[in-house]
Amino acid sequence: MDQLTALRALRRVVELGSFTAAANALGISHSIVSRQIRQLEHQLGAQLLNRTTRRFALTAAGQQYYLASRDILDALDAADRAVMQQQALPSGSLRINAPMAFGALELAAWLPQFAAQYPQLQLDLVCNDRMVDLIEEGFDVALRLARGLPDSTLVARRLASSRMVAVASPAYLARHGVPATPPQLAHHQCLLYTLADHPDTWTFTDADGATQAVTVRGSLQANTGIALRTAALGHMGIASTAAFIVRDELASGALVQVLPGYTLAPRTLYALYPHSRHLSPKVRALVDFAVAWYRDRDWD
Repeated sequence: MDQLTALRALRRVVELGSFTAAANALGISHSIVSRQIRQLEHQLGAQLLNRTTRRFALTAAGQQYYLASRDILDALDAADRAVMQQQALPSGSLRINAPMAFGALELAAWLPQFAAQYPQLQLDLVCNDRMVDLIEEGFDVALRLARGLPDSTLVARRLASSRMVAVASPAYLARHGVPATPPQLAHHQCLLYTLADHPDTWTFTDADGATQAVTVRGSLQANTGIALRTAALGHMGIASTAAFIVRDELASGALVQVLPGYTLAPRTLYALYPHSRHLSPKVRALVDFAVAWYRDRDWD
């Protein structure tokens, strides 16, 4: 027996005054309503209704049970409405994880606009450059830059492609020379991003599509692109970094591109979130906003 269904049937019978009216309201037959009430009485071991051929009346036990079950059904209906209302409008806390450089430099361009569009949301942004466990650490969505993603039960929504560049300061190049080909990087101080799959291997592609993988060395490695940018500005060496991290420095001339005739494999920006049959409105709102933001934008 479905006790919840039987409780709803009992309530309809009592409040509408007849089995027939209750059956019509529930869209089932008179006999099904009668059977549900009998099964409920059998489970409780108590008679809830005194029946005659024409009418019925609640017993003392039935009156007590009806009032208690009515309160339970009202509370359940209120909970249903609250959840459905929340599902209809993005609200509540939205926990976002993002890389340090992306959070500091790129999210600042569009997160305020997103927050203004959804004032019912409370945003909790945590920036770090490691792959977090979204479920274990309680994040709703993560924004990740990667050349590829490991197998996972997470949903990965592609947002954009980020160009990679090798950069150095003019002072460093004046002191140590300008490399003309990728193999010449072996004679330079290179600044390594420790969280890359192979931080000491940089793969370049020339104009003809030929690739060259170069093993690089350096006296500094760091787990954030911001630190590598700072080191490059301090004339410490050549950094391989996402173009958006050094966009302003390239424009001002504080840093210059090294090996401009070659390209590095780009990274892809993904939105990652747990798989669910019913994606929450707050996660959907963020992902859809980011997709629209990067759709026609050359963010590098």
